[in-house]
Order: sequence, then structure tokens, then C-alpha cells
Amino acid sequence: MECFARVFLNAKEEKEIQTGFPWVFDNEISHVKYRKSVADEWVQSSLSDCTVQNGSGVEVFTKAGGFLGTGIINRNSKITVRLISSEHADKVFENTSKFWEKRILDAVNIRKLHYSESDSYRLIFAEADFIPGLICERYCDEKGHVFLVVQFLAMACDVFRKEIISALEKICSPDGIYERNDADIRLKEGLSENSGWVGRSFATDITIVENGIKLSVDIANGQKTGYFLDQKDNRRVAAAFCHGKTVLDTFTHTGAFGLNAFKAGAKAVTSVDISPEAVEMVNRNIKLNGASKVMNAVCADVFDLLKQYEMEGKKFDVIILDPPAFTKSAKAIQKAYGGYKEINLRAMRLLNDGGILVTCSCSHFFDSHYFYDMIMHAAMDSHKRVQILEKRGAGPDHPVLLGYPKSEYLKCAVCRVM
Repeated sequence: MECFARVFLNAKEEKEIQTGFPWVFDNEISHVKYRKSVADEWVQSSLSDCTVQNGSGVEVFTKAGGFLGTGIINRNSKITVRLISSEHADKVFENTSKFWEKRILDAVNIRKLHYSESDSYRLIFAEADFIPGLICERYCDEKGHVFLVVQFLAMACDVFRKEIISALEKICSPDGIYERNDADIRLKEGLSENSGWVGRSFATDITIVENGIKLSVDIANGQKTGYFLDQKDNRRVAAAFCHGKTVLDTFTHTGAFGLNAFKAGAKAVTSVDISPEAVEMVNRNIKLNGASKVMNAVCADVFDLLKQYEMEGKKFDVIILDPPAFTKSAKAIQKAYGGYKEINLRAMRLLNDGGILVTCSCSHFFDSHYFYDMIMHAAMDSHKRVQILEKRGAGPDHPVLLGYPKSEYLKCAVCRVM
């Protein structure tokens, strides 16, 4: 890939990029200069009038002409340029295969510091691993087979699909690679949706082992990439409070929090999800782990069930709230605040004195300030006193990129409620 385009920002728009933010939005661009070859003169135009092909490499400059980095342009998206390097384009595109091999090897080596060969974890976390738009999960099944599930969520990585797949095969030697390019975000990028095995096909229902628990994972049809690996350590921490306790595990998805509680010696576990398919998966996992005498799955709306339990005077020793993102935009934060507050204050009322509330939010828009403010006001309205025993986030397979708040999306608070 050669680079014959330069994107110039409006005045002062470079400040976020200089702190590490890896995106350039369409309204931040002043003009574009481009040419067809090194022999041609530069042509200057507005972003809307330029003829630079989507998926092309571009260099990004300040209004005054200071170099900021190299990225991939996509005028289909409001995120018009995703930066892939702070180096000039000639170095980046000199050998794209080696460039992406280096990026992937760096990500792999970081994970090897924390995980063993038998672990399942997020191998590549998009912009936080300097590969914009690329998600790659590493699943190791109970027989030791390794499968990678990849999502190319942006044109910035999709144009290098061949090089990236090749690097993953070379560095990771997986038994199989499954693509989950079925996310709506690809449509916003001007990309089509597709899914399937790369090369040889395998069964898409696999069983992994996490914290000593067997979990059935459907990598083809499960949410996002089949399973939420980011809560692995938080499930283990929550389980430490569950020995001999009655546990309510809400928004359970696969039953993983509840199963960790069972393994820790919980007296009774109720796992709840609104999705019949999720409850079916939970029941499968209960059977896999021989947990049926202790654990049961309930198909219900969590909001309605918490109200019902409160009316019935039901009590629990430990309650886990792991809801989906209640907001996917900054405009909906206040509405999300109300939703998070309602389930938290109802959970606090359902806990026995000194009970443990493990409460989470996976929305990056609902940041730590909003999250802990919400817990405080939920405690106030439920007339409870709360000790936060631990503030947690995602595991070390989800590094945080400074200057890119979206990478610090998961909040998990372990609370004692009195």
C-alpha cells in the first residue's frame, strides 16, 4: 500500500490525538491534499470533494503542518481516519506483513505474562492493542484445542485482513479461526456482514474451562464473540464471598458468575436472564458441572423479578448485577443512570444485613464518575450504608490505552451493604 494523501485538521483539533486518542472525526478535518503518484502535483480539496479511495493510507497533520501519524481513511464513517501508527507512511507500508506481525506478536507476548496455554482470553483488544477495529478471542477447549474468534469491525483492519489472518496463523498456530463479522458496526463502515471458518471447519459449540468451571460456548451464535471473557477475574473474586450463602446472579448470560459461586460452596444459586436461549445455555452449563442440586436458572425480566422478590420479602446473601450496556451514546447517560440506579437500590433492599453486592457496568459512556455516584444515590434511596470493598475492571487481557477512554469500559464494584 502506498500513501498519496494527507489529511489536515482544523485548528486545535490535534490535542486529543496528542494524548493518545486514535480517531479523527469528519468534522475535525479542515482539508485533504492528495495525488495519484509521486510525479503528480498535490491537489487540495475539502473532505467531501476529495477522491481518495476509502481504505487508503493517509498521513494526518495539524492545521499548521505538524505530523501526527498514519492511518486509514474511510469517508463512509464519521470516524474518518483511524490511526495505526505514529510513524510516517513509508515506514508503515514498507512491509505490511511484518508490520502486523509485530503488532500481533506484541499483543500475544503481553498475554503470556498472565495466562497459561490452557486459558481462554482476549488476544487482541482493537485500538488498545494498536490494531483499530480488530477483536480476537483465544479459546482453549477442555481437550486443549485452540480456536481464535476474530471480528474485523472497521475498514482500518479489514483492508489488512489477509496479512492479519496470516500473522495470527503464524504466531498462534490455532486449530481453527472463526470470523464473526456479523456486527452492525460493519455496515456503518461500508462493509458487508459475514461469518464462518477461515479454511478448515470445526464444530462451533466448544467447552472451555474458566476458574475450574466448565462452560459451553457457542462461538458462531453466542453474543458478540460467543462469551464474555472480561469478567473472568471478577467472577473468581465474587465467588470468594459465596461459601454457604444464598446467591442471586442476574443478567447471567451463560451462568458463569453463578457457577463460580456454586464451585465456591454456595448454599443456593438462582441465575436469571430474559433470553430463553441464554437460560437454555445456563441449564446446559449447570448439567456440565453437576450443579443442579444447588443452582437453578430463571427466565425473567430482571427489573420485574427484583420488584417481585421485594414484594415477597425474599432475601439473599450475595447479589450479582452484570447488565448489558444501558447506554451506547453520551445522550442517553441520564436514562441509563436511572436504570442502573433502580436495579442497584432494589438489590440493596433484597440483601441480608452485611450482604455482598457485586455490581457492574460495561458501558464506556457511563464512566466511573457516574457509576460510583449512582451506587451512592442508590444506597441513599434504599436507606442503606455501603462499604466498597474493591473497585475492579476488566482483566489484563483488556489493556487500557491512555487517551482512549473507550478501552476502560468495565466497572465492577464489590460492596458490603448494611
